[in-house]
Amino acid sequence: MKLLPALIACLAATAAVAAPPKKGHDYPTVERVLYVQQCMREHPGPFYEMVNKCSCALDRIAAETSLDDFVEMNTVVNAMTIGGERGSELRDNAGAKEQVKRWKALQARVQPACFIGTGPGAAAR
Repeated sequence: MKLLPALIACLAATAAVAAPPKKGHDYPTVERVLYVQQCMREHPGPFYEMVNKCSCALDRIAAETSLDDFVEMNTVVNAMTIGGERGSELRDNAGAKEQVKRWKALQARVQPACFIGTGPGAAAR
């Protein structure tokens, strides 16, 4: 009977180690690919290095942002570049400005954590 408490403790420790880590939001592959491609265009560098850095950034984003919020922010930021009258509807929208602000704050957190925009030549970009 002295073995029972030790066995229970051992099983509990094994279960804790075997439990999968808590994941963030699961984004569809196409969203991940598009983000990484955009990130790599905005931050040129060695291909495999930037694939890993940009993937790291997206993993961090996915850990704290739902897919719906990510898509909404990313869409607004990309749509801000629409010129003329159509674009002004979005640029003058307070809600859209808030989404852009959230996106920039998110990028400011995740990019340095994944070493994007750091190192030699980063200031030139």
